[in-house]
Amino acid sequence: MGKIIRIDMTERRVTTEKTPADYQLLGGRGLSARILNREVPALAHALGSENKLIIAPGLLAGTMAPSFGRISFGAKSPLTQTIKESNAGGTAAQKLDRLDIKAIIIQGKPKDDQGYILLIGQRETKLLPAPELSGKKNYELVRLLQDRYGKDIGVISIGPAGEARMTASTIAVTDQDGRPSRHAARGGLGAVMGSKGIKAVVINAEDAGVVKPIDREAFKKTLKDLIETLKRDKGSQSFSRFGTPGGIERLSQLGSMPSWNYHGGTVEGIENLYGDRIAKTNQDRGGRMHGCMPGCVITCSIVFHGDDGRHLTSALEYETLAMLGSNLAITNLDAIARMDRMCDELGVDTIEVGSAIAQVMEAGAIPFGDEKSVQEVLKKIGEGDYLGRVVGQGAAFTAHYFGLDRVPTAKGQAIPAHDPRACKAVGVTYCVSPMGADHTAGLDYRDSFSKEGQVKRSRDKQILMAANDSVGYCFLAMPSKGSLMYEVFAKLINARYGTDLTEENVATMGITTIREELAFNRSTGWRDVHNRLPDFMKTEKLPPHEVVFDIPQEEIDSIYEDLG
Repeated sequence: MGKIIRIDMTERRVTTEKTPADYQLLGGRGLSARILNREVPALAHALGSENKLIIAPGLLAGTMAPSFGRISFGAKSPLTQTIKESNAGGTAAQKLDRLDIKAIIIQGKPKDDQGYILLIGQRETKLLPAPELSGKKNYELVRLLQDRYGKDIGVISIGPAGEARMTASTIAVTDQDGRPSRHAARGGLGAVMGSKGIKAVVINAEDAGVVKPIDREAFKKTLKDLIETLKRDKGSQSFSRFGTPGGIERLSQLGSMPSWNYHGGTVEGIENLYGDRIAKTNQDRGGRMHGCMPGCVITCSIVFHGDDGRHLTSALEYETLAMLGSNLAITNLDAIARMDRMCDELGVDTIEVGSAIAQVMEAGAIPFGDEKSVQEVLKKIGEGDYLGRVVGQGAAFTAHYFGLDRVPTAKGQAIPAHDPRACKAVGVTYCVSPMGADHTAGLDYRDSFSKEGQVKRSRDKQILMAANDSVGYCFLAMPSKGSLMYEVFAKLINARYGTDLTEENVATMGITTIREELAFNRSTGWRDVHNRLPDFMKTEKLPPHEVVFDIPQEEIDSIYEDLG
């Protein structure tokens, strides 16, 4: 059931392997963690030949079930120096699962400097030299590949930043419009793909049918019930209307949305970034909401048009509007959208690069609010200019370069646009998650200013998200009561594979994934003493509510006991 495609870049060899028995009910993040633990030495150099890049669709991707088509990328991160999984939407996971591919393992390093593409189809997988594609930005690259192999392909690619092995680089995945707008952005995994010499993976599943569950009626009924739940859910309704920017007004009032490099405070014109404002502007210009993958019922992705009425960028997200916007004291919507497109083209994480540019501003090299200078810095990333290369290495590196000691990172990774002083559960997640500062690893805004119960909330949400990322479900399609998804996941997996999993078994899937990730990190030398937030978040009061992150460290460290 399923096959593993192994790509040895040193020997330029492609082999197909049977999926081991204990991999059968693993997918996405869980499968990535298992393979990395078994095959990658913890002390391997992240950009060296011993590291491996794992590409794994979720357990249900090929069924085309709504919102179950996320794809995971895993490796030892060059940014955090620990295990890393980063996932994205788009069409790649659905196509790989329809081709009966459980995972792709890319290992070794090429003996030459030319770039390669990996061409995957129903009948064969080929590794092809493609030096003519080197240096291409993501949008042009995808257009060239579509002209060559057809419009219906799925493409996984890196931009110039990944080729240059910058640790803020991403892996792009094409959406159902064929645009490289979905990014596995965190942890610098684009640099790992670049170190392997792979410029793009092209997936042609045109002749492959949809995966049929063993119990189709049970599968359809469970999906129908889930869709009805989502239709009644207020959070899901907001995402459908406004996308992730729908929460900006509330988050800015909480102080959670960062401004002025996490110093906090009012940014003039912040209302320009409110979800309803963006929706009206975009609608007037002919833009729309869409789903990044076929079958999505949430359609939270903003296909944003510029003031000329033409497509400018897709997936204009809250994190980008915050990290390239309010955190830099910029509220010009069109300017931020242009920056987002530049980041997609270059293949860099808007969170990491946005935070890195904030360090440049903190150092006084460019002023806060100067949108033109920010765009110049982004251009320098593509040009390989020294400042561009510094910023392309992320926030921690940039702060070190400028001699700064107030750095909003955890495990070397930029803290996302949810300030842990105003959302304390996610602060715990930033501290202890094997992923480092990832909001998607465990975000919970309940009683967000209180320190009571936040460790348990973080733990519970981390387990749910580890299971979620293994199944390949989009967390933006999760109902307000997320724990309901354990039952949904169990029923769907049982109907798909003929198993008899319980809700507890699915929770155990999440726990096991985190255990494997922690085991890898401990082998690198990581210890509880490293699970810390920056000191300034414990001492600097965050306006407007004058809060600090004040959860006792010993309570945070105890979370490992709860994870078993």
